[in-house]
Amino acid sequence: MKACSRIFILGTLTGSLAGCADFSPPERLPAPVAELPADYGEGTASAAAASLNWWHDFDDPTLNRLVDEALLANLDIAEAAARVEEARAQARIAGADRLPTLNASAGANYSDSPLDGTNFGAIGGGAAPTRLTNESYTTGLNFAYELDFWGRARNDARAARADLIAAEADLRTARLGALADTISTYFEIVDLRAQIALSVATIDILRDRTENTQRRYDRGLASSFELYQIRQDYRNTQAALPQRESQLANAEGRLAVLLARHAGSLRAEMGDTLAPQLVFADIPTGLPADLLVQRPDVAAAAQRFEAARFRVGARRAEMFPSLSLSGTLGTQGGDVSGAFDILDNWVLNLGASLTAPLFQGGRIRANIDVAEARYAQQTASYARTVLNAYREVAAALEDYEEQRQRYELLFAQLQEADASANLQAERYQSGVSAFTDYLDALRNLYQVRSSLSAAGRDVALARLAVHRGIGGGWTEEDSVPEVPLVERRTERDTDG
Repeated sequence: MKACSRIFILGTLTGSLAGCADFSPPERLPAPVAELPADYGEGTASAAAASLNWWHDFDDPTLNRLVDEALLANLDIAEAAARVEEARAQARIAGADRLPTLNASAGANYSDSPLDGTNFGAIGGGAAPTRLTNESYTTGLNFAYELDFWGRARNDARAARADLIAAEADLRTARLGALADTISTYFEIVDLRAQIALSVATIDILRDRTENTQRRYDRGLASSFELYQIRQDYRNTQAALPQRESQLANAEGRLAVLLARHAGSLRAEMGDTLAPQLVFADIPTGLPADLLVQRPDVAAAAQRFEAARFRVGARRAEMFPSLSLSGTLGTQGGDVSGAFDILDNWVLNLGASLTAPLFQGGRIRANIDVAEARYAQQTASYARTVLNAYREVAAALEDYEEQRQRYELLFAQLQEADASANLQAERYQSGVSAFTDYLDALRNLYQVRSSLSAAGRDVALARLAVHRGIGGGWTEEDSVPEVPLVERRTERDTDG
């Protein structure tokens, strides 16, 4: 038992020192990350990170239902979730290297060999046996443990844990991407439906306008240039309609794939009326740049940066000696019952080994070089991810303001076009102006509506880009004003 005590004392002392040695590079942030500005611009308003179902601000039950379905069924999310499970298993594998291994064993051995040519026959003076038989049975518990004095297993386990956290962040990235793609595709469908409806209405107007111009040309009241110009506009508008219908079918197919469905399976479910509300609420100009922390791609890059740092320490530790303990506690007997006689037939074997690498053909040094190169790669990748994230948010904030202003200008233009169409309708009904003047005014109204529909889509996508840029939402105290995405056609727009 003296050897057992010595090994136990050695293991205790070495284990107490394990963890003191760590050859990982010191913790430090890449310069672009450490020098990140405090916010995205000048201003006094501030906001804090928040987990919000911000797409509910669009106040569209159809959109909410599609987003909920995408978050449950999207295949990119399912793939990312499987990667998380893989990373979790890899983390368990890496963590197992820090623990002892314990195995149970049982064995039986029987041998029967001749004794020809040996001197056993002279023993005892009796008749010499001709064969030698041996039978033994063993049971045992075998353990082995490598003392992680230099931190190799510890750093590998830390790296695997960081990889797991990065995979979980990738899952959030996939969820945010599926959510954003669903919303953006939905607003694209809303706009294309509006564009198609306005194109059909414009074609009707241009048909009437062409027929009216043809009659005026036949009477010598219109020039051939005017007639050809109207005909060209009519044909161009007709030619654009199939293209928009194709774009709509493509967008509906992409939305179906986002929901893990076959193309063409959503049109009936979505219905004929889609009316999301535009959100024009101000975004705080003093949004803290710390909101980038909640961006999952930034979190994933940071964790992979840490994993690479830990792996450098693990590979450096392989240059130093390793101390391993091993042992067996069991029984051994000449028959089956003897193998279970613990009191009399117990067996104990303990051992310790020290292994130092002397020559590996440069493998250890090359592994260190690989780990350090990957650490340099992850350092650059992390810095680039943060810089791109900051740029995306700053650009999204600027674009959102620009798109809001553009929508306001087009909305004012719509009011003027609407007033002009009403005036021309009254003048035509009073016999003051020609029918062509009314048709031209109505056509102009539809063109403005088309531009406003596209502008509404761009406002929604710009707002979406801000949310996507900061990885979610922020706390907002202001009310959320809403404006319909596509202004509905009123009775006075008809040519009655």
